[in-house]
Amino acid sequence: MANFDICNWWPAQFLPVNTLTFAESSVSTFRFHNTCTFKLLLLHLSTNPFLPGIYLLGWKHHRCNAYIKASPAVLGLKGQTSGWVKVEYGLPNPSDDDWVGVFSPANFSASTCLADNPRVYSPLLCTAPIKYQYANYTSPEYKSTGKGSLKLQLINQRSDFSFALFSGGLLNPKLVAVSNKVAFTNPNVPVYPRLAQGKEWNEMTITWTSGYGIDEAEPFVEWGPKGQNNKHSPAGTLTFGRESMCDAPARTVGWRDPGYIHTAFLKGLWPNRLYNYKLGHRLFNGTYVWSQEYQFKASPYPGQNSLQRVVIFGDMGKDEADGSNEYNNFQHGSLNTTNQLVKDLKNIDIVFHVGDICYANGYLSQWDQFTAQIEPIASTVPYMIASGNHERDWPGTGSFYENMDSGGECGVLAETMFFVPTENRAKFWYSTDYGMFRFCIADTEHDWREGTEQYKFIEHCLSSVDRQKQPWLIFLAHRVLGYSSGISYAVEGSFDEPMGRESLQKLWQKYKVDIAIYGHVHNYERTCPIYQNICTNEGKQFYKGTLNGTIHVVAGGGGASLSDFTTLQTTWSLYKDYDYGFVKLTAFDHSNLLFEYKKSRDGKVYDSFRISRDYRDILACTVDSCPSTTLAS
Repeated sequence: MANFDICNWWPAQFLPVNTLTFAESSVSTFRFHNTCTFKLLLLHLSTNPFLPGIYLLGWKHHRCNAYIKASPAVLGLKGQTSGWVKVEYGLPNPSDDDWVGVFSPANFSASTCLADNPRVYSPLLCTAPIKYQYANYTSPEYKSTGKGSLKLQLINQRSDFSFALFSGGLLNPKLVAVSNKVAFTNPNVPVYPRLAQGKEWNEMTITWTSGYGIDEAEPFVEWGPKGQNNKHSPAGTLTFGRESMCDAPARTVGWRDPGYIHTAFLKGLWPNRLYNYKLGHRLFNGTYVWSQEYQFKASPYPGQNSLQRVVIFGDMGKDEADGSNEYNNFQHGSLNTTNQLVKDLKNIDIVFHVGDICYANGYLSQWDQFTAQIEPIASTVPYMIASGNHERDWPGTGSFYENMDSGGECGVLAETMFFVPTENRAKFWYSTDYGMFRFCIADTEHDWREGTEQYKFIEHCLSSVDRQKQPWLIFLAHRVLGYSSGISYAVEGSFDEPMGRESLQKLWQKYKVDIAIYGHVHNYERTCPIYQNICTNEGKQFYKGTLNGTIHVVAGGGGASLSDFTTLQTTWSLYKDYDYGFVKLTAFDHSNLLFEYKKSRDGKVYDSFRISRDYRDILACTVDSCPSTTLAS
């Protein structure tokens, strides 16, 4: 059948009877494709018995209803955890402000809920859409034709989906049509595994999300060395309710049921051995639900002399492959960073994401979107995180900074969605060993100053490492506790977080920290080896022997909107880059380390240096790092 321009008069056409639904016995009006009502000018019944129908000699558009539909209605038929949907829609009075929202669960409230605080953003709907896109995004003729379509990607998020067409723009949204429902074949399946190092060197933890509570199924991991028999390890299960959120939007319009978060502990691993694993749930009717099969390599023994490669960055967030918009939609470098890491994954052993993880900021569905985005990485190598302001900070909740950057999450999402080997996940500082590396991870959203619990932890972490076995000592934190030429720090005059290095620099110097790496400032910068604002080594690309200070690096260009540098020039800043990227450390042995900064857009190296030294160089006396001596023989 022909596609007619419903806004014009049409000459004689023939329509089969089954395309029409008569609204009146007089046949003065009819409905076409259930969307538009027309006035007939003249009709003639066909007398052909083999082709019953009506000859329309002319008609004019009378009234149109908006519509929106999505296909296919079922995703994941072959076990996929993501899929693409085509959304088609029409509106009789189209505008460039019209937009399509994606909602899950499919039943939602399109009522207006006013903002409780500055962290609640438009569109101000009582149920926040998971994401949204303007109706003319891929349909440039939408405003003239009133018809358009989008291709949108969905991930399995434990519930069904619907699509809604709105007029009035984001500031004054008016619901005009809702689509059919779309769902995955099993929305409860285990998805998005995240590996993390355990508290022991030979332990790997696996955390994942599902729709199965402990009253429905028993979660476990089936795993074993490649080519050998598998075993089952049970998993613990956590979840939380709306009452665990500190404020809006997390507690109100941004709330979405997080499902169930499971963590299994795989113990007794052999160093560097490959293991296969898959996530399982045993339902109480005796059937099993499985994930796909994954693989990881066990961590090396602390001090083990082997090739070890570490990637570090901060502030990555997430972005939509289909170009959709989200609340807090400013992490447009995120997919490039993710894709570069996936592309080079065979040359990466462990990843550290030092805070500002996904920037959900109280719109909870985005944690699913983030874990889905990093799944190729986090399911294969340990994905270790640090806490940042966008995970933890909220007034009156014990965070060191009294701002609203977490959107009311106040740390609950980060502390539940990811495992870290802390003594108490609410105190997000910890240490972890990886072969020849010791990593001391600070929590800048809690007080780190001298005399605090965290300060004592940091000193213990730095002082307890055996540098003969683990020569590479790395300090990680979200906010810049060292040095940065970011314009916000320069305006304050400190070139770091206020009170940042005031207490900590004597620890870095005393225990001879090699490199300190931060996020928070969305760019890249590297300093000389430095102590108390003075460069302690003249090298730039190669350091032989003792550093005499610590090299400070800002690696906050993981994906969020870039941060400007000050125009002020400092003597300690060796390299700056206003671009997205990440850093990579490669330990070849106990004496040789390679540092590289790579851009996310092409994966090429734009800054690098090498350290070459022996154990005696670590022992060597430097300013404020000399142990007491005696003249006694």
